[in-house]
Amino acid sequence: MIKKLFLLLAVLPTVLGIMTTDALAKDWPAPIKALEAKGVEVIGTFDVPGGLTGYAGMIEQQPLAIYLTADGKQAIVGSMIDAKGTNLSQEPLDRLVIKPMTGKIWKQLENSSWIADGGKNAPRVIYTFTDPNCPYCNKFWNDARPWVKAGKVQLRHVMVAILTDTSAGKAAALLSAKDPQTALTQHEQQHAKGGVKPLSQVPEKNRTQLDANQKLMQQLGSSATPTIFYKDASGNLQKMQGAPSAEMLAKMMGPR
Repeated sequence: MIKKLFLLLAVLPTVLGIMTTDALAKDWPAPIKALEAKGVEVIGTFDVPGGLTGYAGMIEQQPLAIYLTADGKQAIVGSMIDAKGTNLSQEPLDRLVIKPMTGKIWKQLENSSWIADGGKNAPRVIYTFTDPNCPYCNKFWNDARPWVKAGKVQLRHVMVAILTDTSAGKAAALLSAKDPQTALTQHEQQHAKGGVKPLSQVPEKNRTQLDANQKLMQQLGSSATPTIFYKDASGNLQKMQGAPSAEMLAKMMGPR
């Protein structure tokens, strides 16, 4: 149920730097500039009915539709709905914000330091930020077994060390293992008993990897593990934090 068609905005600083040439070149009207000053990333414009001008923006990875009134003095934020109940904001936001954002973030995740869990030919890839001491990461690992073992999903564990003093040593042990995937499997299977033995000293290479992964995690607006990124049926990026419910598992991984 749509509670409000138009919501006034209370914004926080954005964490992504996605800006089109169109947005850089434009000298936006005062209400749009005011939103930019509060942290909204304005991506571009789109046509809407009713004498308004549509602006596609983003705040904290969330797409945002903005409508400038005909006199150019006010901006309204929210979804525009027509008489048939169609959301007129969705298509331009998909085109101008969501798809470019998906491509950018997916490439960042691909380039991070991760450990594969599942077959390389799996039709579905899911990234998850994982701390080796995180019990909810372990739950997600266990809950995902039916899809991983069936060859339907490959999990890519982007290793971070944010929970305890041994997290960095354990993550480094997994990243530097001769067979990281096997090492991760053994660690998760023995998680209740402590899992992999932490390295007493973290090699510089692994420290660099962990620092870069944590920085990326923060850039993507996450502060806890697991934080999971996947593509929905439309190919758009989705994010969730915490161990998924059974319903959410089926949604992100598909049928078993």
